[in-house]
Amino acid sequence: MNHATATWGAASQATLHCLTGCAIGEVLGMVIGSAAGLTTTATVVLSIALAFVFGYALTMRGVLRAGVDLRTAVKIALAADTVSIAVMEIVDNLVIVAIPGAMDAGLATGLFWGALAGSLLLAFLVTTPVNRWMIGRGKGHAVMHHYHGH
Repeated sequence: MNHATATWGAASQATLHCLTGCAIGEVLGMVIGSAAGLTTTATVVLSIALAFVFGYALTMRGVLRAGVDLRTAVKIALAADTVSIAVMEIVDNLVIVAIPGAMDAGLATGLFWGALAGSLLLAFLVTTPVNRWMIGRGKGHAVMHHYHGH
């Protein structure tokens, strides 16, 4: 994919794909960490780890469906998603930790869920231009387009 085809639409699709996996992992990590009474640091580490696991897993699912072997699918997922997930995780975790009381608010509060939703939205907005830049250079989601049907 060349820079001319690195549209905002393509970047948004790539970022939404990444956001799906990140959000599953992030929400699951925050819920587990909060319910288990983990420290903020432990909860954030768990959320980040799960975001990477689910982000890579969603990409690999599509690539494996295209008939690619597991080793190649892992390489494609790492190349396609690592930067996108990393940027998304840095932004959303910095935001939710920075919102006063959000991490300690508890699962039954609007503050917790609102902060989490807001942090993911901001992460999407910051990560989309990063993905556009990467796609335009044949990196990120561009490496998997012919496997994943995007």
